[in-house]
Amino acid sequence: MKKLKVIELFAGVGGFRLGLEDTDNFEVVWSNQFEPSTKMQHASKVYEARFGSNNHRNQDISEVPTKEIPDADILVGGFPCQDYSVATTLHNSKGLIGKKGVLWWSIHRILSEKKHPPKYLFLENVDRLLKSPSTQRGRDFAIMLKSLDDLGYAVEWRVINAADYGMPQRRRRIFFLGYHKSTPLYKKFKKAGAAEWIFEKGTIATAFPITSTSSKMQSFDIKDNLVALSENFNLGEKLSPFQNTGVFIKGKVHTTKTTASYIGKRTVLGDILQKESILNEFYIPEEDHDKWHYLKGAKKETRTSKSGFIYHYNEGSMVFPDALDNASRTIITGEGGKSPSRFKHVINTKNGLRRLTPVELERLNMFPDNHTLLEGISNTKRAFFMGNALVVGVVKKIGKVLSEKIMEA
Repeated sequence: MKKLKVIELFAGVGGFRLGLEDTDNFEVVWSNQFEPSTKMQHASKVYEARFGSNNHRNQDISEVPTKEIPDADILVGGFPCQDYSVATTLHNSKGLIGKKGVLWWSIHRILSEKKHPPKYLFLENVDRLLKSPSTQRGRDFAIMLKSLDDLGYAVEWRVINAADYGMPQRRRRIFFLGYHKSTPLYKKFKKAGAAEWIFEKGTIATAFPITSTSSKMQSFDIKDNLVALSENFNLGEKLSPFQNTGVFIKGKVHTTKTTASYIGKRTVLGDILQKESILNEFYIPEEDHDKWHYLKGAKKETRTSKSGFIYHYNEGSMVFPDALDNASRTIITGEGGKSPSRFKHVINTKNGLRRLTPVELERLNMFPDNHTLLEGISNTKRAFFMGNALVVGVVKKIGKVLSEKIMEA
């Protein structure tokens, strides 16, 4: 099989590339990584160290001309959840403009300007995308779906918790695939119908089997233009109409709640721990134990805000130290550093309590050991990378099935 050419946007340290190229069916021909809030482009440096600098661009994607991005079969990327609202331009009532810096509109611009746009899309985001913003639940996802529909793509999506399928981290993310109407897979999608594609024939269903719940399939149209959607979608409603699984084709949404169906090996936190000697910096001094216990424990106390407002604060306890016989909790960007924290992972070992090492955090995301090890990159920054990363195993499984379905079609 000829390898599918890939454009990788918002590449981070290369999670999408690792997963796709490990199938031997994909080749990244152009990549982009840029962090606007920092002078030092650490993630891009790691990416270049692992994959080379050829055809890699460390520049704000909104400033990269579309003509400088090569044609490819598939566009992939994990982009941040931002405000996707749109408005009419002052000069042209028919024009649309997204808020400055919102990276979704860079994807949209590339797809709309290319003479030969990618035939397939493979994108990832945090699962709250389905219900943002709080004032118009689901509006942002509706805008994304409609904008892709306008460009000729059908979409399937699923919120996947990697641990539900035996992977070592409980990390929930929404993954969605787009199929251009010119492709045989689009035609198969359309012919199969929503329920059959969601539960049996779809790419995600094949990679990650599911069962239905008592929730009925909900169907509704998204026909408004993007400005009307931005202003009116689900206005005044408390809940998003989008469930954790669904499809969107020719202006119609079909969505339902599903659960994972998996019988197989499960990797737990204890399985990924390093067996070699661990540096002292990761062990927690005894004098700090009380601080960690307080932050991890249940609280019911009176607090005073900076403005002098007195309020009652309550929160439940967390498992402390973290259980080794279960998949880990989600890695967060603040995982690194010695300071006590409610959310950092802490394990109990024969040598005492300690935090997870960068290698262990990489393993939880199924990256190769020391993928982020590079001169000038601190352990705290390496932990930050993993807090921003995706689980490579999820990408690999979906990518493998997608490439097989493309070949079969």
